[in-house]
Amino acid sequence: MRRVAITGIGAICAIGHDSRQVWAAARDGVCGIRPIAAIPTARLSARLAAEVIGFDPAVHFDRRRLPMLDRAAQLALVAAREAMAMAALPAFAPHRAGAVLGAAIGQQTFDDAYRAFYGEGASRVPPLTVPRAMPSAAVSAISMEFGLRGPTFATASACASSAHAIGQAFHMVRSGMLDVALAGGGDASVVVGVFKGWEALRVLSADACRPFSRDRTGLVIGEGAAILVLEPLAAARARGAPVLAELVGFGMSADAADLTAPDEAGAAFAIAAALADGGLDASEIGYVNAHGTGTRLNDRTEAAALRRVFGAHPPPASSSKSMMGHCMSACGALEMVVTVQALRHGVLPPTIGFREADPECDLDCVPNVARVAPAQAALSNSFAFGGLNAVLALRSAAA
Repeated sequence: MRRVAITGIGAICAIGHDSRQVWAAARDGVCGIRPIAAIPTARLSARLAAEVIGFDPAVHFDRRRLPMLDRAAQLALVAAREAMAMAALPAFAPHRAGAVLGAAIGQQTFDDAYRAFYGEGASRVPPLTVPRAMPSAAVSAISMEFGLRGPTFATASACASSAHAIGQAFHMVRSGMLDVALAGGGDASVVVGVFKGWEALRVLSADACRPFSRDRTGLVIGEGAAILVLEPLAAARARGAPVLAELVGFGMSADAADLTAPDEAGAAFAIAAALADGGLDASEIGYVNAHGTGTRLNDRTEAAALRRVFGAHPPPASSSKSMMGHCMSACGALEMVVTVQALRHGVLPPTIGFREADPECDLDCVPNVARVAPAQAALSNSFAFGGLNAVLALRSAAA
């Protein structure tokens, strides 16, 4: 089994248009959650989102290609370009290179089509509606952009989708099936139809995302994308590529319990499985990027799962969603980028908005201010509706 290096990262979300900006903002506790600007809000109860402000698709794509790309695919391609530029890969065999992304429906494409047909009486919808909106649209676009002819597909597990995607790509590189893999996801769900669906669940916050704080009121929807480039560690070292971190373990589980309520035992199993897969002892983990949605049940359950695995004093666990919102299919990948940077720089990003300790969330969530704390290894947690769990384990490149 080959060791797997991360040699490129790309990211775009509400707190930055590239991975450098995203990390600087996450480290400094910059909040990307603000009043919604892109869609009408008159019929919405929750009017906050973590939107990518100032993104001009015409700067990144020519006028012939742009009609083929939903916003989710646009964001994923921008992140992939950054990651590939950073990795600076030499020529590769196309059939030994592939991509796995979290499945993301082209929500804006569907919303526009449905509004035109049902609301405005249009007799037809644009001819590219289906290929723009299909859940594999972004990964297909990435394969075409970079000439990837190996295994290329999308994984669907709600907000664990991009974490599962990274884990599957990791398995393929580690086993020798692929020599290069792009993995991650993009999502653009700031559309009226999606918001109304989430409103019906009564989990959207009207004021802020405050994970683990006793007065938390729910999650805030975000949008964005992140892509990682994975390759064998030996190959990366042989060509002198900077290794950002080593991906060492991946744990998965299903709660098999409830459609919307998370289960402590299922989450704990995935955490323990990631440690075992990576050959890590619990004592080696210096940081956890928590799923940390800001909902009452999720945060309480995640804290209990961490205590079940780590004992009474789990490692520091902060939530990036307090700054970049819940980016749905892309959140696991964006949080992995933050986790990689935390290991590289020896700084734990904060959970912002924290105001009051909750006895049911007895965690060190790095409240409000980043902390200098070099760590040798870290975890990134993703726990999705339907009880689908994915946890990724990283080791510092310097370890």
